[in-house]
Amino acid sequence: MIEQLLTGLPVNSISPDNGSEFTNFRQLEQKLHSPVYFAEPHKPWQRGTNENTNDLIRFFFPKGFDFRTVTDQDIRLVEQLLNHRPRKCLRWKSPAEVFCY
Repeated sequence: MIEQLLTGLPVNSISPDNGSEFTNFRQLEQKLHSPVYFAEPHKPWQRGTNENTNDLIRFFFPKGFDFRTVTDQDIRLVEQLLNHRPRKCLRWKSPAEVFCY
């Protein structure tokens, strides 16, 4: 699925979770022509953008939040806000500007 989502996009590298779902990462590297890097355990700063995004999501859904109360509309609103928020790592463009336009 990741391969399908990223095909055709400018992928320089991939930094997935250390889960078993990425055991075939060599195939992903070959198909996308991009290296896959894994962060060392207990070193979240090695996955800066991911951790920053998690913090942004926590603004809307704090720790302990009951996700059973979230509607699809709520999720779409947060997605919209975050995908149109400029990011320093994207040279102050939003993810929507970089990946959709």
